[in-house]
Amino acid sequence: MSKDLGKTLLARTDTIVDSWIKTIQKDVDIESSKGMTYQAVRNSIPLVVEALATLLSQALTNQPQKLEDKGWEHGIMRAEQGYDVAEIVREYSLLRKIIFTILKPDLLVKSGDEILKAIELVDSLIDRVISLSLESYLETQLQELEQVRGQLLLTNQELTRLVATQKEDISHLAHELKSPLNSIMGFSTLLLQQQQKVTQGKDTSLSLQLTEKVITNSRQLLRLINDILEISRYETGKIQLNLQSTDLRSLIRVITETLEISTIQKNLEIILNCDLAPEQIRTDPLKLQQIITNLLSNAIRYTDSGTITITCLTDNNDQWSLIVTDTGVGIDPEAQTQVFEPYYRASSKGSYSPHSTGLGLAIVDKLVKLLQGEIDLVSQPGEGSTFTVTFPTTITDKETEN
Repeated sequence: MSKDLGKTLLARTDTIVDSWIKTIQKDVDIESSKGMTYQAVRNSIPLVVEALATLLSQALTNQPQKLEDKGWEHGIMRAEQGYDVAEIVREYSLLRKIIFTILKPDLLVKSGDEILKAIELVDSLIDRVISLSLESYLETQLQELEQVRGQLLLTNQELTRLVATQKEDISHLAHELKSPLNSIMGFSTLLLQQQQKVTQGKDTSLSLQLTEKVITNSRQLLRLINDILEISRYETGKIQLNLQSTDLRSLIRVITETLEISTIQKNLEIILNCDLAPEQIRTDPLKLQQIITNLLSNAIRYTDSGTITITCLTDNNDQWSLIVTDTGVGIDPEAQTQVFEPYYRASSKGSYSPHSTGLGLAIVDKLVKLLQGEIDLVSQPGEGSTFTVTFPTTITDKETEN
């Protein structure tokens, strides 16, 4: 009986695949297929159907290795195409329905027992393919997670070496790393458990959400580690300045254009007032760019509406000032003396930012000193903040030798 069913499927493979693709493209629950080419949606399904038909026509006399291989390949491809678990389960459900529609005329001439046996046989084979596709899908997702973990391990090795000389910061570091690390480990465990459920035929629609949370926390951890490494380099005296003549106005324009997307998203206006700025200064442009970028990013993060004003002016022949003023939440008076300390996050009511590492202004403070400048803060809660940085117009090589 299975031989007859297999021959029917082999003869109707193209019809099954065409009908399946048309159904998928119309299905609102498989959003990932929208905009994909016919060939991309088609993937390895024809080979899955052919392997299934061949297996049935040979009455299980051969090992179903080809069927399993094609099911495995299908899951990997869907992971690369951005499908989620629910969409894979849905497309297999549609395939199962179409296969039974094709086999219906052959089944109707069979006895009741033969029909039940045929349905059980085809169902078991399709269930096996689904299980393998989901298993390979999740394994592909886990490989991406493993790559992120490998990057974290390498970065952590460098971090461990650098913080060896900073015993006073170890407790702060451990506290800041604990939360994202726990998230990575916790969500990874849940993801593994979810994979085990897939092989048992249980719902695994949360797998992709958990993976996204792992990746989000991993990126946040990498950002934190990079900031810590930056602080470590300053404190160990390993920063070398590259002094050169710099067009200050052009540098500021480039920075504001880079941050333009962030201001547009929050409907903020950046006002440039640099007519009185010196045209050329001698400094390290990359370090100065980092100072300005961190000050502007901090202003954008804590300003929900209004403006951010950047003012540059020449104080005298030897000095120039950079002033960044925002209309944000402001900083409490008791916190203003601590905002330049590592890991400290100042906040007024409702102003705490989960994306802040507490290191941005600490890096600014150390860079300003490295460039022989001074920084001052004036702020009122609810009215905004003003950071004023004063630099020498020319930094000499002799003065910056470490």
